[in-house]
Amino acid sequence: MAHDTVFFLAPDDETAAATRLRGPGRAFESVTCRFIEPDSAIAEWDMYFANPSAGIPPIEQLLGWSWPEWVTAPLNDGVEVFALPQRLIRALADAGSAELEELAARWTTRLRSADGDDMTDDDLLAVLQGVARLATSAVRTGGGLYSWSF
Repeated sequence: MAHDTVFFLAPDDETAAATRLRGPGRAFESVTCRFIEPDSAIAEWDMYFANPSAGIPPIEQLLGWSWPEWVTAPLNDGVEVFALPQRLIRALADAGSAELEELAARWTTRLRSADGDDMTDDDLLAVLQGVARLATSAVRTGGGLYSWSF
């Protein structure tokens, strides 16, 4: 499980990749959360918008979903930088509050079933709302939305 995860805006993959060693820092508009796996979160969100439902699909369906692509190749230090798929960025930018609330409830239920008491203490709805705001900016500026984690 990633200790720290930062979802951030960057103009392109090259700029996002340059954050690998030090993290996005204050130079990038971002949302920070702790103790989540960004790749599974991104896949969960993408799967939700492809087929919205409050119910949790089977884990096999999540594992078979198209997962985000690395912007930098993973090394043994645990740092990962992923690009969110464009379809997910658009879906998050267009999402209404009811959709974000339903997705947050579904995501929370999945994390609680997998991680129990070790689940993040972050307000997952607030995380999603922040990432949706970033997605809106990414759509407006033509930039990308990324996650950095350690």
